Amino acid sequence: MSGRLVPAGSDPVRRTERPLTVTVDGQAVPGVAGQTIGGVLLAAGRRSWRAGPSGARRGVFCGIGVCFDCLVTVNGERDVRACGRRAHDGDTVVTQSRQAHGAAGAREEGP
Repeated sequence: MSGRLVPAGSDPVRRTERPLTVTVDGQAVPGVAGQTIGGVLLAAGRRSWRAGPSGARRGVFCGIGVCFDCLVTVNGERDVRACGRRAHDGDTVVTQSRQAHGAAGAREEGP
């Protein structure tokens, strides 16, 4: 999956670019209406945004909602697949970690 955006002028479907902004871990990230949260993150240059139990970095793997590698918290709802959720202007996204508590670099979260 690529983070490349198709410029509106060369889009054969002739979509209009309607900008939106989501907040990811407290930082504003620009996007375009119609993108998934995963697409917004990829277009912003982020290739991973979650740590698995081993500490391995995870992002989009399958891109179709089958795996669980791209999970994020959106507007307080945990375990949302970033590849399948459309981004909406003003969404608040928090990255997640499944890493064991106390491991170096782990983001500790509650149950």
